[in-house]
Amino acid sequence: MKKKQILIFILSVLILVIFNKVFLSTFTKTNSYFLKQDVINGDEVSPQRLFDRTWRVVSNEYYEPTLNHQNWNRWRTRYHGKIKTQEDAKVAIDTMIASLDEPYTRFMSQKDFEELTTSISSKIYGIGVNIYSNSGKTEIFNVMPGTPADFAQLKQGDIITAVDGKDIAGMNVSDVASLVRGPENSIVELTILRDGKKFTRIIKRKEIKIKSVKSSVLDNHIGYIKIVSFMSGTTPNEFIEALNNTKDTDSLIIDLRGNTGGLLDNAVFIADRFMTSGTIVDIIYRNGYKKTIRAKQDINPLDKPLVVLVNGTSASASEILSGALKDSHKATLVGNKTFGKGLVQKVVPLPNSTGVNVTIARYLTPNGTDINKLGIKPDIEVGTDMDFLIENKPDAQLEKAKEILNNK
Repeated sequence: MKKKQILIFILSVLILVIFNKVFLSTFTKTNSYFLKQDVINGDEVSPQRLFDRTWRVVSNEYYEPTLNHQNWNRWRTRYHGKIKTQEDAKVAIDTMIASLDEPYTRFMSQKDFEELTTSISSKIYGIGVNIYSNSGKTEIFNVMPGTPADFAQLKQGDIITAVDGKDIAGMNVSDVASLVRGPENSIVELTILRDGKKFTRIIKRKEIKIKSVKSSVLDNHIGYIKIVSFMSGTTPNEFIEALNNTKDTDSLIIDLRGNTGGLLDNAVFIADRFMTSGTIVDIIYRNGYKKTIRAKQDINPLDKPLVVLVNGTSASASEILSGALKDSHKATLVGNKTFGKGLVQKVVPLPNSTGVNVTIARYLTPNGTDINKLGIKPDIEVGTDMDFLIENKPDAQLEKAKEILNNK
């Protein structure tokens, strides 16, 4: 499988929750823009007013003041009095935002907005599988133990061909996920292709308990903490629990491979556990104002040898954390060059229970490095982006991290 296909998998879906472009974003957790269910704007306005409101938000908030070197007023003129339906509004907004030629700013429908708040609140309902697009087919990458999919005896490599009798050929992963997900205790019927034979499984959806942080002890003395995502509001508490689980070790590995980002505050919180002083990240806004987030001096840092594992799908908040620890000489980075997303988004609620995810700033690592589209080069490059994904294959990056720590 090529690197691009791996990235599609990482950025696609837990059938439980969509990791689309929004989840490759770094969110600011400030005021009303830290998403909670109660900040959804349920006001009902006309499709024309929804377009106008979105136009205004992007005009006022977008990080690049020329808005891709164009007269932003032309969009308001172009669609004035022409938007009659919600679909008209969505098409017009999507067309307008596409002119920015920037992949992270996007309009969120009511459904998209609800999925985002669901992800942050960690209330996830589904069957418990990871899926990705493999040569145009929706394939199960892995099945989570103890979930409805596990009890239904679904397996890695199974191909989903239909959902509730609907043929999904040609559908993208997000649309397939939308068909499979649903209310808790509701039923979904999947048609599965395995070894050339088709069969069906009737599965009851349940709440899937997803932990964003996992921990263990390697070789009796090395702590290992895997941060799956920075998206959940429970990530800080889970990380503290992981530190407690590994407190008797003499060194530590933090694994950020495949972690496509999430909440900015989560990355800052974790960086603070290791840094006594100095800059964690600089945020540069459209007017040139620079906000420097510094390590808190009132926190007693963890002082033990540290290796951070990264790869080409470590993005956004993962890059903020790894960049801070690398530049402050608190960790050795091992693996492959990171994804290269140096932009910050803010989610603004809009009427009709919709929202817009707008890029409001860029960020620099403590050394003043802009990593957007460039990524962070590890101190020691080893292995491939596939290493952490393939079962029953030696993990060259993890073995190198252990070797480094054993030598220390």
